[in-house]
Amino acid sequence: MKPKIVVTGGAGYIGSHTCKALAGDGYVPVTVDNLTSGHEWAVKWGPLEVADIRDLDLLTEILERHAPAAVLHFAGSIEAGESVENPIKYYDNNVGGAISLIAAMARTECKSIVFSSTCATYGAPEKQPIDEGTAQNPINPYGRSKWMVEQILRDQASAVGMVPVMLRYFNACGADPDGEIGEAHEPESHLIPRAIMAARGEIDRLDLNGVDYDTPDGTAIRDYIHVCDLAEGHLAALRRLQEGGGPGAFNLGTGRGASVREVIGAVERVSGRTVPLQVTHRRSGDMPVLVADTTRARNELGFSPKYTDLDAIIETAWNWHVSR
Repeated sequence: MKPKIVVTGGAGYIGSHTCKALAGDGYVPVTVDNLTSGHEWAVKWGPLEVADIRDLDLLTEILERHAPAAVLHFAGSIEAGESVENPIKYYDNNVGGAISLIAAMARTECKSIVFSSTCATYGAPEKQPIDEGTAQNPINPYGRSKWMVEQILRDQASAVGMVPVMLRYFNACGADPDGEIGEAHEPESHLIPRAIMAARGEIDRLDLNGVDYDTPDGTAIRDYIHVCDLAEGHLAALRRLQEGGGPGAFNLGTGRGASVREVIGAVERVSGRTVPLQVTHRRSGDMPVLVADTTRARNELGFSPKYTDLDAIIETAWNWHVSR
């Protein structure tokens, strides 16, 4: 019998790509999702349990019934800007949901978990690239909610022997090269899909949030990692747990930065179209540069991204949007 892995938020963007990778590696991914922001059509490689992870009794019953070898925890709210406007939503969904999940795991004696964390837990570090030893000083409720869950997982590890692996993502992007799933947020706020939407005439223009950063072209630089590479990072973390490895925190990025203007240029090359732009003010809290130091993930997880060319990453996103 193939081992089962419970994937909370498995109907979402990164979760669904990870479910496909799990199935390809011989696991049965069991998606637990309330479908608030996830999509039923994205659940293709295993059963779907429609449930809110804040429902402790229902979640306990699901874990008891499936007896997973581990849990991959993606479920939660993800927009930093929205978290400033509605912090209670983020503490309720992200922290409250994680507490419920951890409690259900304790009830069913499931101790292995891979947690979807974020580089937003670092806040505004002075040193780039960012390694895992960088102080975590999150500057918005989204980052703080993820940081809080990391602390709760560490405390639970000390108390009952839970073994958490925390993966701090940089900027997820791209889509399944086979075209089966891709990025489909509603509303869409991320740079690459919005640039594609502008190139296709689906929105009037792309807002260029700040052109006066201390960077070579004046726009913010980010580390863009393909969603399929993120999925492979979860498989690497799962292998660590299955082989008896201990807890750990790891950055998942490429170690390379691309500016907003460079991303726009790549979208224009891939699409053969112009991206209409409007320069606007900086967004509050945006850093000039956020790039991952990936040494620890490479050395301890054996993780190296396969998608390192920005045009190739964006081509997968473009193909997905065109197909829809």
